[in-house]
Amino acid sequence: MAVKIRLRRMGAQKQAHYRVVVADSRQPRDGKFIETIGHYHPQREPAQVVINEARALHWLERGALPTETARSLLRKQGIWGRFTEMKEARRAKQHAAEAEGGEAEA
Repeated sequence: MAVKIRLRRMGAQKQAHYRVVVADSRQPRDGKFIETIGHYHPQREPAQVVINEARALHWLERGALPTETARSLLRKQGIWGRFTEMKEARRAKQHAAEAEGGEAEA
């Protein structure tokens, strides 16, 4: 099962607003979803974006892939940057642990 972070369209005709949801990629755009993590109102001036950072990071860490639009909203909120920093720190920590393990064996 591929999990995606994507937008779910809400609102009346020509009055669209969106919920940022975590959903199985096999489900339709406005179909069944796992969790709502935020909302996006593009017609307000300025556009309003509210995303629960803790829940977004939780799903990203577990492999959820954001769509292009969802990723751009995560970037605007600074969540995508924090996720990549956490990923890089974890990778650096792993490399350091592997290097220590290699030196201990020699």
